[in-house]
Amino acid sequence: MPESPSWREELEPFVRDEVRVIVDEFATERGGRVDIGVEVDHDDRRVDYMFAQGQLLVRDEYLPRVLELLEQPTLEELRARFPARLERVITGVVLLTLGPPPGRKRRQPLYVPDAVQAVDDDLGPGIATPDHVLTVAGTVGGCPATEPEEVYAGIEPFPSVCRDGGGQGVLIYMADTGLLDSPQVGHPWLAGVRAGHRPRDTDKGEGQNPIPPYTAHGTFVAGVARCLAPQAEVIVTNAFAVAGSTLESRLVPHLTGALGLGVDIFHLTIAAPSRSDLPLIAFEAWLKLLGQYKGVVCVVAAGNSGTRRPSWPAAFAEVVSVGALAGDWRSRASFSNHGGWVDVYAPGRDLVNAYTTGTYKCEVEPYKNQKRQFYGMAKWSGTSFSTPIVTGLIASRMSRTGENGQQAAAALLAEARAQAIPGVGAILLPECPGDRRPSHTCGCCAAHRPGHCGCGCG
Repeated sequence: MPESPSWREELEPFVRDEVRVIVDEFATERGGRVDIGVEVDHDDRRVDYMFAQGQLLVRDEYLPRVLELLEQPTLEELRARFPARLERVITGVVLLTLGPPPGRKRRQPLYVPDAVQAVDDDLGPGIATPDHVLTVAGTVGGCPATEPEEVYAGIEPFPSVCRDGGGQGVLIYMADTGLLDSPQVGHPWLAGVRAGHRPRDTDKGEGQNPIPPYTAHGTFVAGVARCLAPQAEVIVTNAFAVAGSTLESRLVPHLTGALGLGVDIFHLTIAAPSRSDLPLIAFEAWLKLLGQYKGVVCVVAAGNSGTRRPSWPAAFAEVVSVGALAGDWRSRASFSNHGGWVDVYAPGRDLVNAYTTGTYKCEVEPYKNQKRQFYGMAKWSGTSFSTPIVTGLIASRMSRTGENGQQAAAALLAEARAQAIPGVGAILLPECPGDRRPSHTCGCCAAHRPGHCGCGCG
């Protein structure tokens, strides 16, 4: 059966607007449209998960049985007659494009949730899964939590640029929306940051009127990391099939191709809820492959749904998952996902960094259709932006101590737990090594920051 036609009415208005942008982007994708299905959590009027219609990710060893259960051609028939319906995503996982079972009057492929449920009932969960949509779009599950906000022209970045040369010799690979053509113009802390090896890795949104959604997201994220690790080598790639979104089947080959670059830190500002909260099986296979590269760490945004529900890939035990602190740096941001699967929190509200120039028209309620004017900088909120703080701190520590990525991350997480805030969790603050101040003894804040504490002891 097709997706519920009423999802637009069933979702909260601001979530509906975000979903509409994503669905429309995939529907008009160059090189062939992709129909996106939307499953709705009826209890809270949010997205349960989003997926590509007619596609399943299947573990290799179970593929013959899955084809039999779903009344698809045999593996031999598919390879001989319909090779395009089988695509290798990564070792151990294939992408299967479903066809209609024989004898059906309506020549429609099986509805993905029904197909997955049939496999679950026979083989158990996690054998076949939807090809999930992963996104940087707000409360669908990823980042950012807000649309970009205006700031004065010429304003300094916040957090500010460290002057200690941290990050030297460290390579950070960012899977994001790409890099603006000339990000270093007016943004000296971005000098030397580069796009990846493909033409699409360059964000063409610079100076456009109006500014398209998600423009300069990757540039902003790279800027935050570079403020904490000003000498790190940063590669910003466009990991998305459309503006701000991709499919699991497309992201994983992209990341696999980057493994040979000698990366120290993989940085992913992308997230999604999944069907039945189960792990993403193709990404799980990539993490297994990553484990063969000694010392490499993967840092992932926790997402902005404001829920305890796991968000993937941040919920994998093998990654460092980052939530967001509010503007006071002592409470959790209202939008930040949370729970035992989130490793650490860092400031993610009202950060300021490099953006583009032009006019932006808001897409999401309650500011929908409001126009905002930008002059190369913006204020933005989300776990997208708390995450590069942690990445920058890891890179800075690596260059100071000689530790590899995993060692530096482990040491920083131990420090974060030592200064944990009750009711929030472990925290890291964007402090340059030479600027560290002693911790409070009054117990109300994790770090001595006059004006941020509000308890009278600063």
